[in-house]
Amino acid sequence: MSEIRDIKLAPQGEMKIKWVQSHMPVLAAIKKQFEADKPFTGLKVTLSIHLEAKTAYLCRVLEAGGAVMSVTGSNPLSTQDDVVAALAAGGMDVYAWYGATDEEYERHIAKALDNGPDVVMDDGADLSEALHTFLSDKAGSVIGACEETTTGVLRYQIRDNNNTLKFPVIAVNDGDCKHLFDNRYGTGQSVWDGIMRTTNLVIAGTTVVVAGYGWCGKGVAMRAKGLGAKVVVTEVDAICAMEAAMDGFSVMPMSEAVKIGDFFITVTGCEDVICGDHFTDMKDGAIMCNAGHFDVEVAVAELKKIADSTGEARNNIQSYKLGDKTLYIIAEGRLVNLAAGDGHPAEIMDLSFALQALSLKYLIDNKGKLENKVYNVPKEIDDYVAKLKLEALGIEIDALTDRQKKYMYGE
Repeated sequence: MSEIRDIKLAPQGEMKIKWVQSHMPVLAAIKKQFEADKPFTGLKVTLSIHLEAKTAYLCRVLEAGGAVMSVTGSNPLSTQDDVVAALAAGGMDVYAWYGATDEEYERHIAKALDNGPDVVMDDGADLSEALHTFLSDKAGSVIGACEETTTGVLRYQIRDNNNTLKFPVIAVNDGDCKHLFDNRYGTGQSVWDGIMRTTNLVIAGTTVVVAGYGWCGKGVAMRAKGLGAKVVVTEVDAICAMEAAMDGFSVMPMSEAVKIGDFFITVTGCEDVICGDHFTDMKDGAIMCNAGHFDVEVAVAELKKIADSTGEARNNIQSYKLGDKTLYIIAEGRLVNLAAGDGHPAEIMDLSFALQALSLKYLIDNKGKLENKVYNVPKEIDDYVAKLKLEALGIEIDALTDRQKKYMYGE
């Protein structure tokens, strides 16, 4: 059933999965619960998340709970063929390979949904878009979906606002144990890991331009500052811009930032963040990359059109010659921390994927009770995941006394 690159890569992928498994104690605790309770017995789960080792472990946790898994990637350049092979070797249906063309990627999405899913787990809402468009005949059986990332939540929210959403969705991205840690600390570290391992250049003393100061942008800017860079933030939101200024960063329009930046990281979830005259105004040697879900934030196609010539400057770095200067883009403008790295640290994804697993169970437990709307992660799930993580870290916290509860809540 699977459609993968090379099953012989499975032992290498298995090694990666075992490594992250040993650093994800919250998911390990949930796996034990699922093995005992089997909350997904007989249910078909289709998952589209970046297919690397942490995601593979999540798939096995859901499978331990009785789920029949059908898996695909959520970005052609983030799929790791050895990890995919390990899942397929274990009997899971997997449809993905590194470097898939647009046609192959869409085919893999369709094949993963051939199982007629009961629930879906999304990262970027590609499964949902398929279920709302060319595979809408399969949407009727869907109990609900969980969404991992900001871009996907926005896509779901648009359908919610237009009353066209076909099933309830849990916005896992907006859970406190996700965006406060994954988006800030996970993105902050993994983006720079991808940039530094790909370029092998020093960051200290350079000018880094971060486009977008949401939770992901905050993490990227914070890590850039820690690496010794001068940080410039560009924003369209007045509140976020003021936050960046009070956090000690320079704030200016992109039209000004392009003149001084050495590294550019887009983290907005919007399109054409760097485009047009931005390219012509950049310094020689400027390096661009994207940390948003889709490859639309840097207008790569536009840059190709105006470039005198293009080439491969280094593995996974494309060069564009404009007159007497050369500009560079990492990983074709795709998600840099996964297309040029291994994604977020295991300890961070332990929190995010724990929310995913428990939110999926919440959808099953509340089948038929939820409207076709976007919902926040229930607070009890967020709190439970945080407590499991603290226990794993050996950290104890205080608890309110009865008197304090009465003072605070009138109980």
